[in-house]
Amino acid sequence: MNVGLQALVSALRQDPYALESVHISIITFDLEAKELFPLTPLDEVQIPEISVPKSGATFLGSALELLVARVDKDVQRSTPDQKGDWRPILFVMTDGTPNDTQAYHEMTVEVKKRGFGNVVVCAAGPKAKIDVLKELADNIVHLETTDSASFTSFFKWVSASVSIGSSSAGVIEPTVLPPPPPEVQVVL
Repeated sequence: MNVGLQALVSALRQDPYALESVHISIITFDLEAKELFPLTPLDEVQIPEISVPKSGATFLGSALELLVARVDKDVQRSTPDQKGDWRPILFVMTDGTPNDTQAYHEMTVEVKKRGFGNVVVCAAGPKAKIDVLKELADNIVHLETTDSASFTSFFKWVSASVSIGSSSAGVIEPTVLPPPPPEVQVVL
């Protein structure tokens, strides 16, 4: 996970459009949701070391609740007097199924109200419940294995997706994602 995130930031910093327009925030979730850092311009992002528990609760609903609060606070909407931010792209990665199901169901509705340019969920490994995750996003990808090569391929694909989103900013339609690498399986 840590190597993949570093590769993501490094790849995005090579893209002049991304340097001008991309801001990143990371929220982790297990027994609780934590914002590792707020929405930060790409050139200022410092990825902290993330420790991923081997097992335990998956409070994705709490993470989505925190996300919605941060989007409402940090993303500038366009008004008649001011141009707002571009539509954010949300990537969610989980290796399980939400344990806080009521909060998850409530927050998927709220996430959809926020007008993301795209929402992509990555189900990592065999324990991720794809059917439950379809409630959150139309774009579901699956990593069969959770080895470093699979994560690296996934994060390279994420960086390509973000780069496309940053160069097509202001477009109303969902961001068109590039085809994923072979390690990343699209779920229909």
